Amino acid sequence: MIRLGVFVLGLATAPAIALEEWPTYGHDYGDSRYSPLAQITPANVANLKPAWTYHMRPPGREARGFAPSQNTPLVVGGTMYVSTPYGRVVALDAETGKQRWAYEVPGSDQPATRGVAYWPGAKPQIVFGTRGGLLIALHADNGAPVKSFGKDGVVDLHSAAVMQGFPQAALGVTSAPVIYKDIIITGSRTQETPQQGASGRVRAFDVRTGREVWHFNGVPQPGEKFHDTWDGESWVKRSGVNVWVGLTLDAKRGIAYLPFGAPTFDQSGNDRKGESLFSNSLVAVNAATGKYLWHFQAVHHDLWDYDLPLTTLVDVKKDGRTIPAIAVMSKASLLFLLDRVTGKPIYDIKEMPVPTDTDMEGEKVSPTQPMSITPPLGRISFKMSEMANLTPQQAEGCKKLIEEQKVIEAGYFQPPRVDHAVARFPGNWGGIDWSHAAFDPKSGYYIVNASEIASQQMMIKKPDGSYDMKYGYQWFWDKVSHIPCQVPPWGNLYAIDVNTGAIAWKSVLGVTDGLADPNTGRPNVGGPIVTGGGLVFIGSTDDKRLRAFDTKIGKELWTFKLPASLYGTPLTYQGRHGKQYVAAVTTGGFWGENAGSDEVTAFALQ
Repeated sequence: MIRLGVFVLGLATAPAIALEEWPTYGHDYGDSRYSPLAQITPANVANLKPAWTYHMRPPGREARGFAPSQNTPLVVGGTMYVSTPYGRVVALDAETGKQRWAYEVPGSDQPATRGVAYWPGAKPQIVFGTRGGLLIALHADNGAPVKSFGKDGVVDLHSAAVMQGFPQAALGVTSAPVIYKDIIITGSRTQETPQQGASGRVRAFDVRTGREVWHFNGVPQPGEKFHDTWDGESWVKRSGVNVWVGLTLDAKRGIAYLPFGAPTFDQSGNDRKGESLFSNSLVAVNAATGKYLWHFQAVHHDLWDYDLPLTTLVDVKKDGRTIPAIAVMSKASLLFLLDRVTGKPIYDIKEMPVPTDTDMEGEKVSPTQPMSITPPLGRISFKMSEMANLTPQQAEGCKKLIEEQKVIEAGYFQPPRVDHAVARFPGNWGGIDWSHAAFDPKSGYYIVNASEIASQQMMIKKPDGSYDMKYGYQWFWDKVSHIPCQVPPWGNLYAIDVNTGAIAWKSVLGVTDGLADPNTGRPNVGGPIVTGGGLVFIGSTDDKRLRAFDTKIGKELWTFKLPASLYGTPLTYQGRHGKQYVAAVTTGGFWGENAGSDEVTAFALQ
């Protein structure tokens, strides 16, 4: 077996972990999603076939709660660790798919949708959150709870300080934590509405005992820096401003990067005027202490649910030097490249005027938004002249939707209205959603997928003077055929050269089966990986495909039809006998569809 190097997870005395495996959610704590493996190449990827399949659903058991998975498994020491939508975390032989152990989450709870973390201490652990708000530590070798951690392996995240007087408020964990030395750092998922509820604070815990080590408040409390960015009492018991997508870590420098989302309620801001830090901001903190270092706000006074996706550490070559950088995006589809030590922009960021017209009483829309040197990735406005007429069903369904909801044209960052529904691009799911990107250190390409589907946003005033969405969260498409209302493309894959900020290539991502010209692109969620063999692997689209693209030019080279769509991120690793595998969890269950599969599938050259 060829050894490609080792990766130590921020623990000086930890056993070395081979880079040919997949030891963290993003392969490394910089979330590069880059593997140096090069056995599978553009020349032979056509020979990639399924090697094994594991069914996550135990015989006779139905899915619990929200069955779809967006999981990226880990592979460490020849074992694959998977959080399943069936109330279990399982360990599999990474070469055969044979189950080694399974852990049942207490009660009717679910493990985090997107994955688990691995701690390579003297007694390695698997650590993960649950959708019900628990933090659990297991022994990696047998799946038994770590008795010294919390209470018999479980820490309840529902502390009084976090719940803020709302014990029934939503609080859970949807993404894998990160582990710096002996410290687990995790964000959480909170409610979308109403305004008050559980706090979105980020917390750190001792990996052995479960004791809280530090916390960082997304909404600064009295006496904390930037508390005065909240108008009046608008900070009181405010929910949201949470890190639900996961964190990024510069283990060498001991810096954790926290991508915060919007405050509740994220479609109306008449009760939270002003800057409201750290909403929609990337915050850098000392990973050991939680001490604030710097921040960057990507969206001012969010009225569009434009949270920050997961960030990626990159190196930028500019003016004869290499700058340690971090790539920051929002659902608004803008890429910002910052010096990850200082937070200073590497390329110019300008405050540009945006629309401010709205009929929502008391709303003070931000007159500007930060714009980057890289243009927005995808459609940012809508005109009626862009309506598509692709099938009779699609045309009639979209016509009915526009008439019933009084849909009007909209520009970039168009504020919501009461009298009409605003067809807003990007929609609530982006653009770019939680999954973010992959970074190829060879080419300097930052590779990211983006959807082009709007959300119709129409508000209704409630008796107390606040606002809510009249039609809820929606997609701008025919509800029967799931064909978007505007002309394609509806999904793309981009490569951006971080050394210039320019788009290196753009490829249509996804097909619409049944159309005369199916190469339309499709709405997508989930992300890519990139390999030393010169390939980008990605699922993400709602067309049930896993694809491989040439990293250099963006040409699609290989496609495999799956039993259901892959809404997580794939992974790649080398088995004990030297073979490279590409694996993925396929359940479907996003974009208005039912979950249709329970498979973990590994592919290899045949």
